[in-house]
Amino acid sequence: MNFSFDAYVSAALFDGSGNAGFALGDGTVRFAGGPGRDMAVEAHDGASLSAAVHPSRQGLVSGGDDGRLVWARPDGSFDVLAELKGKWIDTVAASAESGLIAFGAGRELHVRDVKDAALQRTFGHERTIADVAFDPKGRRLAVASYGGAYLWYARIADQKPAVLKWAGSHIAVVWSPDGKFLISAMQENQLHGWRVADEKNMRMGGYPTKPRSLAFMSKGSLLATSGANGVVVWPFSGPAGPMGKEAAEVGYDESTTVTKVAAAFATSWLAAGTEDGRVWACDLTGQRIIPLKAEKGSQITALAITPDARRVAWGDEDGHAGVAEVVG
Repeated sequence: MNFSFDAYVSAALFDGSGNAGFALGDGTVRFAGGPGRDMAVEAHDGASLSAAVHPSRQGLVSGGDDGRLVWARPDGSFDVLAELKGKWIDTVAASAESGLIAFGAGRELHVRDVKDAALQRTFGHERTIADVAFDPKGRRLAVASYGGAYLWYARIADQKPAVLKWAGSHIAVVWSPDGKFLISAMQENQLHGWRVADEKNMRMGGYPTKPRSLAFMSKGSLLATSGANGVVVWPFSGPAGPMGKEAAEVGYDESTTVTKVAAAFATSWLAAGTEDGRVWACDLTGQRIIPLKAEKGSQITALAITPDARRVAWGDEDGHAGVAEVVG
């Protein structure tokens, strides 16, 4: 299936029922597949800037430049979960394990509980929040900002964060599935990591461009990233994670750069989207590239793969999008 939305695709995600959802620059959230086939939800008076799958696994939570946090569902219904006048919600994370939603607006991190409307937390930072991620249990949050990562316990009101320091601007963050490592992408064309228990630093460099997209796979033993001519894959087995190990590069193509990666966590399958608009999938056990969108076009800005690695959804900066079956 191919779509033309005529708006920048901010996010592409599969919810728990297999519906492909797209958050768009025109403020709508579009769904394709299942009971909400081709359903459009008018979520924002402005643009959708970020999105995550709702903790219930039904539909998407979208943050907009109108300051609204909206739960959009495939049947066309929606609820406004929060509204911050005059703010932009730049990043959203959600946890099915804890039922919590976290979202960044400027220098503030906000937390909501989908089962308890009375629980509302706000955590301030000195610099703008670039990204936020829940730990595997959904209890602790990591915030990427200038100078490092800030760790918060999501439900505790009065606290000081643990700060994992590293000079520079951190623009994306992800926890390892065992919660032992935290990895951030940086403006300086590199990753930086910490072993959370002892704050041991890990420098992961060698990228020709910024590695903005990160995804763990193979049950957490591998980390796939964008930022090179192919997908860069780091080994994470053992107590030292990637320290002292070299990364591999999959699907190298000197004519383009990988801008987005997605991975089916329990499998060895990953998907990649490129700067010149192509999309492909690969099973690392065989390393055979399967083209899903072979024609060139605008830069891929959003990418998702189902947990069983059978379907991939993508979108680009000019509003073209698609969903494809992966046939190995």
